[in-house]
Amino acid sequence: MMIDAYRALALLARHPRIDPERIAVMGFSKGAVPAVYSSNERFRKLYDPAKVAFAAHIGLYTPCNVQYRDDDKVTGAPIRLFHGIADDYVAIAPCRGYVERLKRAGANVALTEYPDAHHAYDSTALPPRIQNPQAQTTRNCTLREGDNGEVLNAKTGAIYTLADSCVERGPHVGFNQAAYQATVKAVREFLAATFKLSS
Repeated sequence: MMIDAYRALALLARHPRIDPERIAVMGFSKGAVPAVYSSNERFRKLYDPAKVAFAAHIGLYTPCNVQYRDDDKVTGAPIRLFHGIADDYVAIAPCRGYVERLKRAGANVALTEYPDAHHAYDSTALPPRIQNPQAQTTRNCTLREGDNGEVLNAKTGAIYTLADSCVERGPHVGFNQAAYQATVKAVREFLAATFKLSS
């Protein structure tokens, strides 16, 4: 997905009707991983053949529980994360930790938290709260990048798989009107400011 993000960036940057200085990337849940971590300078150097840069990175309920090497060395483009505090599918705590590490490194980053908001809180097709009994969640897994790019269970040091004991089932998803509206407003304002758009 990281490669896809950079290939999409390269394609968009060549389009005559698109300003290559005003391309943001936004992702939701697993899709938020490349949206947020494409801010990583190491990944940009590896996967960005066009040598253009995203103007902004936005992630909704981002899985932040994998610590990649040098993931606090970012491009300088602003990063915004939005997350429900009640999310038991993708826990918010690792994102709090990641944002603090990024801030210490001087990154332009912010995490907005919404009380009573579950995973996929912006999905208007969902009821306010529903459990997925068979869905897997890594909310209690702490992971890190190993020597050869593999993902390791940080507690055991073993290569991580979905068979790890930290993987659980039964998380919830649900629409939250207040969090949805607040996120739409915040993202619009953020992009307008980042792209220097007049209202």
